[in-house]
Amino acid sequence: MKALKIILIVAGIALIAVALYNSFMPEPIFKLGPIEVDKKEGLTGQNMWMLGIGVIALLAGAFIREK
Repeated sequence: MKALKIILIVAGIALIAVALYNSFMPEPIFKLGPIEVDKKEGLTGQNMWMLGIGVIALLAGAFIREK
């Protein structure tokens, strides 16, 4: 159970981090010399699902009890 707890906590933190990074960091689309075009998506459906699953995994890992 201890390994499952650690895996769930690490996976939850990783999913939350990736979702927040994808939501708030601009994605470079085009760069030509001094001209640069960036795209910032914000919270899309995919990012919200990833964030939700990360929170669920983190909470599940935190509340698993040892026998």
